Amino acid sequence: MKAKTPKESLAVTTKVVLPNDTNMLDNLYGGNLLHWMDNIAAISAHRHCKRVVVTASVNHVEFRKSIELGSIVTMEAKVSRAFTSSMEIFIDVYIENPITGKQTKSNEAIYTFVAVDQNGSAIAVPPIKPETEVEKIRFDAALRRRQLSLIIAGKLKPEEATELKALFA
Repeated sequence: MKAKTPKESLAVTTKVVLPNDTNMLDNLYGGNLLHWMDNIAAISAHRHCKRVVVTASVNHVEFRKSIELGSIVTMEAKVSRAFTSSMEIFIDVYIENPITGKQTKSNEAIYTFVAVDQNGSAIAVPPIKPETEVEKIRFDAALRRRQLSLIIAGKLKPEEATELKALFA
């Protein structure tokens, strides 16, 4: 399969935080943000492999800054690495100042999706060829995150986690 670049999987969406999206403090519910990120990550994964995709895991979510009522929120998702049938999707979340238009990063997340066939069985996806420095860093880190997840799940022996061992050697 021919490798694809992360930019080929880029998905971007913008939303405004409305009163029904907020908690008692007039901040965006974390669960709503998770839902929005899951949707944009699914679109990114689909763009990468052009197949039906399902959420396999939410690997990391960082809530750096509350998102207030009335905020303009932009999410950007790209595949950071593809394995046999799974894809790691990195989502960056920005808040836009309505007066200056300046965007500030408020949150980020990493989701894993799996491509499936019509029977729900996992199928192969194209590899990723990172281009930018950020894409290369995220690509390299994805293997370490995957190895750690496999160790925790009991599917990989710690001594077989070559990328993780390299960090400590």
